[in-house]
Amino acid sequence: MQTQTQDIAGIAAAAEQIASIETEPAAVEHLQIDIFDSMAPLEAEWRLLERDHLNSLHQSYDWCAAWVENLKRPLAIVRGSIGENVAFILPLEIVRSHRIRRAEFIGGHHNNINTGLFSAEFLLSGPLTPVQVNAISRALRGKVDVVILRNIPLEWRGRQSALASLTSIENQNHAFQLPFLDSFEASLKQVNAKRRRKKFKHQSRLLDAKGGYEYVIAGPDQQHALLDLFFRQKAVRFQDAGLPDAFQDDRIKAALHAMLHLRQDDGISATLQMHALRLKGEHEGHIPAIAALSRKGDHVICQFASIDEALVAEASPGELLFWLMIERLHREGVALFDFGIGDQIYKRSWCPTETVQHDLFLPVSGIGYLAAMAQRGVTRSKTAIKSNRKLYSFIQRLRARRGAGAAGDIDDSDGD
Repeated sequence: MQTQTQDIAGIAAAAEQIASIETEPAAVEHLQIDIFDSMAPLEAEWRLLERDHLNSLHQSYDWCAAWVENLKRPLAIVRGSIGENVAFILPLEIVRSHRIRRAEFIGGHHNNINTGLFSAEFLLSGPLTPVQVNAISRALRGKVDVVILRNIPLEWRGRQSALASLTSIENQNHAFQLPFLDSFEASLKQVNAKRRRKKFKHQSRLLDAKGGYEYVIAGPDQQHALLDLFFRQKAVRFQDAGLPDAFQDDRIKAALHAMLHLRQDDGISATLQMHALRLKGEHEGHIPAIAALSRKGDHVICQFASIDEALVAEASPGELLFWLMIERLHREGVALFDFGIGDQIYKRSWCPTETVQHDLFLPVSGIGYLAAMAQRGVTRSKTAIKSNRKLYSFIQRLRARRGAGAAGDIDDSDGD
């Protein structure tokens, strides 16, 4: 293990590096920044911070460990502490691209929402100050050129992000959520309850006429097979749509398999859990729809989903599976069902809430400043392209054609 330490009290002495610190609270001057190149020394502190349900599951220890063990990228994990108390942990991995070293959240483009891990006490002081940001930058000097933190809501469920003071740009992808109200009926009224119920009954009648169906929550002996079936179904969907397969790399598959049996101490939360719709009767055993859910506290995220339209496409099995999952979770104390990032018609049909996410930048070196400027330009271009459906489809087809040759190297992949 290697660590690098910066203390704000020492940094303050270099007046030319900091515009002003006389207005900073005394406690802030004793914030210490340490950089770790492995996760293990931080596990106890890490798991303590992740107990706060507003700290994203995607920064949880188990989620990050699965990616680290399989992608094997170098790490630059930032820990901020005040005295004996840990204030925050930013779980970062280093991605090299075009000779630029980027520090990004572990898990990268497979994360639906990122927050970092912050203590409730530290958050009381508001977003990171210029002094604190400068301390992080100095501690990372020589290790990375730029920190790029993607998919961060500047406010999440009433809490302002401590990272909101960093330079930011709106991410081209928004996230979509269905808040759960007091009753299932009240929740449905947010998205036209009458139409939803009519569609559910129609779907059920179609499948009942073919012998029926069952809603499956995979047990320990079913999880891996169901995940492998998802990969096969999704590969077909990507191919049919002329899109690159986001799950083609074996390291990605291995990381997701590693998450299947990981549950948190509350006995409810799960890093990844497989759900499916299985047919009976005429098409006994056929699985036309699959979804993978993560749960932390009262927040559930649909990480990914797939459908097989070979047999019962007219019954919209994917939509039916979402109904069954949402109805069940409503009885289990969930407050928010999250469809994740990406603008899709089915998400908008379910979700009255749309969350804007941002990409945040912290240049560390001279070339890092240029990289941050370039990335902001790329994000603006993606936003413009995604607003033009025809242009976006054309570019995706081009990416799919070149994807076969680049599939072995996911470091430079963008995922958008």
